[in-house]
Amino acid sequence: MKFGINTFLFTSPFTNDSILLFPKFKKWGFDSVEIALEDASHIDPKLIKGALDKNGLTCGSICAAMGPGRDLRGIKEEQNTAAKYIKDVIDVMPVLDCPILVGPLYSSVGRAEPVSEEDYKIQWDAVVANLKKLAAYAEQKGVKLAIEPLNRYETDFINTAEQGLKMIADVNSDALLLHLDSFHMNIEEKDPYKAIMSAGDKLGHFHACGSDRGTPGGDHINWDKISAALNQLGYDKQIVIESFTTDVKVIAKAASIWRKLEPSQEDIAIKGLQFLKNNL
Repeated sequence: MKFGINTFLFTSPFTNDSILLFPKFKKWGFDSVEIALEDASHIDPKLIKGALDKNGLTCGSICAAMGPGRDLRGIKEEQNTAAKYIKDVIDVMPVLDCPILVGPLYSSVGRAEPVSEEDYKIQWDAVVANLKKLAAYAEQKGVKLAIEPLNRYETDFINTAEQGLKMIADVNSDALLLHLDSFHMNIEEKDPYKAIMSAGDKLGHFHACGSDRGTPGGDHINWDKISAALNQLGYDKQIVIESFTTDVKVIAKAASIWRKLEPSQEDIAIKGLQFLKNNL
């Protein structure tokens, strides 16, 4: 396994100036950086790659920012906007030597409302059609996509590994994988161990986060069972800390972080990484 840190913990948006974070990440012991890229135009990928190389880091993943207006199940304009954003990110990934784009690629985060079975089916078919095209584009570029189930407060569309795997089966592309997150699983999965095991070789990415979205390990999640599942699968990809604090205001609001969960951002990174290396 490789251990990474999501840049949303420290900054939003990620820009060329954000490379100043890299020496800290390396000093703390991370292998890789998960760049939360809100728009591909925010960075010069060659500059970012050079800074990663200089600090002995890799871009292990890019975290998609699926804000309002980016929605593969929305109105046609929102579908087109989302598809263009995802393609633009895919285009910079080979320059960064980044293997995978992760997150809730299927919909805007925060869209959560009751819909009829008929409407849900229409939305599902729209996402399948869009992801088929995007997965084919990713395959051409030699990279992969991984869709992340979110908790019910952040989406009404894909909440569980089972739903994510159904979407992957319907899209039917080797370029589309599953991205699981300990925080969301703690809310939605009856048994996170079984959820991880069900993914099998489709598990392409994993976010490690405390049950309160704080430091992994300082919470009630059964990390022993998560470790057992990952090891039984032979999972050897990225384990990324994706925690949030009130310091990055726009992300704190989006993730409903209203109070100080941990002493500092640095505390989350250092203690979280130590816990994960010792226990996974």
